[in-house]
Amino acid sequence: MSNSHGIVVTGIGATTPVGGDATSSWMAIKAGQSGIASLPYEWAGDLPVRFGGVLAVSPAEVMDRVEARRLDRSQQTALLASREAWADAGSPEVDPVRIGTVVGTGIGGVITLLDAYDVLKERGPSRISPHTVPMLMPNGPAAVVGLDHHAAAGVHAPVSACASGAEAVAWAARMISDGRADIVVAGGTEAPIHPLTIAGFASMRALSTRNDDPAAASRPYDLARDGFVMGEGAAMVILEREDHAIARGARIYARYLGAGMTADAHHIAQPDPDGIGAARAITAALAEADVNANEVVHVNAHATSTPQGDIAEAVAIRRALGPDTAAIISGTKSMTGHMLGAAGAFESLLTVLALHHRMAPPTINIDNLDPEIGLDVAANTARALPAGPLVAINNSFGFGGHDVALAFGTYS
Repeated sequence: MSNSHGIVVTGIGATTPVGGDATSSWMAIKAGQSGIASLPYEWAGDLPVRFGGVLAVSPAEVMDRVEARRLDRSQQTALLASREAWADAGSPEVDPVRIGTVVGTGIGGVITLLDAYDVLKERGPSRISPHTVPMLMPNGPAAVVGLDHHAAAGVHAPVSACASGAEAVAWAARMISDGRADIVVAGGTEAPIHPLTIAGFASMRALSTRNDDPAAASRPYDLARDGFVMGEGAAMVILEREDHAIARGARIYARYLGAGMTADAHHIAQPDPDGIGAARAITAALAEADVNANEVVHVNAHATSTPQGDIAEAVAIRRALGPDTAAIISGTKSMTGHMLGAAGAFESLLTVLALHHRMAPPTINIDNLDPEIGLDVAANTARALPAGPLVAINNSFGFGGHDVALAFGTYS
């Protein structure tokens, strides 16, 4: 395999339902620990779905109070994850005009928007904060991360539903390969846990209703799966030009190899059951990476735990990698829930760490594997990956038919 782009991952950061940083999140995922629980909010009692993946560590515990007041929760988490990733990369000294930022989100500052509307109705327009618009705009997380890192090469904010975080990583790589930047902070963020968003997804019958057993509710590939679980969080990776990273002595986790971005053109919310668009995304990622389908040893799947979605993705994987693919499949939303716009970013981070540590994370809560899946799923236990050069894929798909596949490879 080859990497003509010369792009590597030199830093990681995250705050998720299973950990307050990237390291604790990885350790929890590797151990198969669930971050799903009953929601700790009074309003949850009135909802048909009363559980989700709340952050393991509240931003209020680690962020300056004055700074936090001016940021939506989605911006707080993005900023914390980006600072961790930048520090993990060695806090490099880089000319700001060579630093970029791409941070995706599915919804943006929805909590700010809805809470501000309540203030408007109950207390009048004079009580609306002047920070409301910067806090609610979907490019707000990208903007605050860009400002924090003085990213003058460009700041971008893809909004592609649940594919947003993965698409951000792909666009970040394009910034480097196009010569616009030497180093880019890339990822996704989401803070969607609010009565309206939960009620909306529940009305679509997209959410699991296992109120009596939240930790077992997200169960990709299991015959008894009944919908996804709402989660929140943020994850960032530092993508860097390889020669730039080597010159400054950076620690390198993995290679970024390529991306495929397509669309189903099928339905606003349902995946194409034939998996054609998703399969084309995987194939395009492999083509850009210049690797063969049989070289893929691991897939961190989108695997939301919906009856239709899991089957459609399995069809796509078999279509792209071959019906007898030996790739080990992980569905890590079984532990975090679905972090929407942050999902693809966190799962990219997990794919990078899977290669770095040669360990495919487990898919928990599988009691009866659906025979229609037809793949080698890492059911309930982490699986070792082989020695030698490896290729892994991260899949992310979103409402609207967005399909994104990212290819990563081992560095050493």
